[in-house]
Amino acid sequence: MTVLIAPDSFKGTYTARQVAEAVGRGVEESGGRALRLPVADGGEGTLDVLVEPLALDRVTAEARNPWGVPCTATIGLSGEGIAVVEVAAASGVTTPHAGSRDPVTADTYGTGMLIAAAARRGARRIVVAAGGSATTDGGAGAIAAIEEGGGLRGASITVLTDVTTRYIDAARVFAPQKGADPATVELLTRRLADTARRLPRDPSGVDATGAAGGFSGGMWAQYGAELRSGAEYVLDAGGFDMLAAGAGAIVVGEGRLDGQTRAGKIISAILARAADTPVYAVVGSVGEDLGDYRSRFAEVIVASDITAMQAAGRHIGAAHI
Repeated sequence: MTVLIAPDSFKGTYTARQVAEAVGRGVEESGGRALRLPVADGGEGTLDVLVEPLALDRVTAEARNPWGVPCTATIGLSGEGIAVVEVAAASGVTTPHAGSRDPVTADTYGTGMLIAAAARRGARRIVVAAGGSATTDGGAGAIAAIEEGGGLRGASITVLTDVTTRYIDAARVFAPQKGADPATVELLTRRLADTARRLPRDPSGVDATGAAGGFSGGMWAQYGAELRSGAEYVLDAGGFDMLAAGAGAIVVGEGRLDGQTRAGKIISAILARAADTPVYAVVGSVGEDLGDYRSRFAEVIVASDITAMQAAGRHIGAAHI
């Protein structure tokens, strides 16, 4: 029996590729066939899972972190003119920085530098994964960097996101996670409203324009960027539907399975496509708010290290021999 293994990363501990490999080894040890398809939902780790399906080469480019300190970051480039950029690579909340992580001064200028670098290298379609930012600048920093870096040179932009939050709500929803107190949230919201008025078209009321502190809305308003579900894009790029059609079981995974999982995350997208194929969840932990969502899975297995993941794979494989 074939088992399709399509986990997200266990953020901060294991990459999606490491999880898929561990579970896959367990399935194979039980006598099953494992198909490994590491996935992501448009946040950190998206570049890694798209390297193989999009035939990307990893290229290092100069950038700066959210607080203006020079850094380097990796982008993906294909011979077909596709580039993949992660906002988290240069403008992420976990970006190394020795000084103050001020949520007001944090900007997306570094991400704009990466986008401009991709355009200079001949990219015709630039895919930007918008998750994990430290910023709430409405994309203003990225726009400035793109223009200073020579513009898009005819390239189109697609922004991948796992949220539907609107531009004007970005500070209220996300800025507290980036260190903003209530007064700072109000300041950032006013700044977003002011930025929206100065853009070529108003992103304020458009779904998904609030991703990465309004970065997606800035790209939509300034450059006509396409806004797409990161989960759906990744599944399409990896050929998920074709692989799932030949599988007797599907394994999903993430660091924590909880009530937020159903809100546009990669696991919810996989469940929607799985039809009648049993879906197993191998996760680092389970939230108390998971509720009746647990019933969507054939089984939920907690596995917080590689050894436990491999054991989970053996268990699942044995059940489908």
